[in-house]
Amino acid sequence: MRSVLIVDDDKEISGLISIYLENEGYRVIQAHDGEEALQAMTSNNGMIDLVILDVMMPKLNGIDTCRRIRETSSIPILMLSAKSEDMDKILGLMTGADDYMIKPFNPLELTTRVKTLLRRSTQYNVDLHQGDSDRIRIDGLDINRTTHEVTANGHAISLTAREFEILYLLARQPGRIFSAEDIFQQVWKEKYYVSNNTVMVHISNLRDKLEKELGYKLIQTVWGVGYKIHA
Repeated sequence: MRSVLIVDDDKEISGLISIYLENEGYRVIQAHDGEEALQAMTSNNGMIDLVILDVMMPKLNGIDTCRRIRETSSIPILMLSAKSEDMDKILGLMTGADDYMIKPFNPLELTTRVKTLLRRSTQYNVDLHQGDSDRIRIDGLDINRTTHEVTANGHAISLTAREFEILYLLARQPGRIFSAEDIFQQVWKEKYYVSNNTVMVHISNLRDKLEKELGYKLIQTVWGVGYKIHA
């Protein structure tokens, strides 16, 4: 049974989400602020498979909670917010969230997104157990698909699941330019919308992490076209 942690100070909303997820067979844990969420992560000791995280909460807000979770875990995080402005979405994604929904939302759509995130997470584990030995080396960068690890000059780089998948996609074909639509459809496996900033945000976050260790920009932007890793 997969476990989902719901973090929302609105108990009616968290209760509604719980009903839908429990009907789908998920084990649900509820927390009502960021501090409770972090305690639940610790007390369940790696047994939580996904987090649904509200942005606006008392004590510790969703953005800071997401950052704290990302310090020790790469599990899928779906953020919820009553704000629909693009910058709120970008901020949420840059802290390490995998997806984002605006309140009010359709509970059936949320359930579908949870299934998609968990399915993708499960696929990574399947690849690991099958012993896939795919490995790419570019200058001082080592990308190991078997262990889902990336190192730069011997130093480990902590990436989210989607950041890793984007990097692996680009690194497999250095020199090829991937449009935002190409990346979104191959990594997210969903229909791309022109106004979607998700790829841009993940690329920016990924590039910052790589540049910090490598000392240069590995991922290049080809303006008006897309992104590539120099051949």
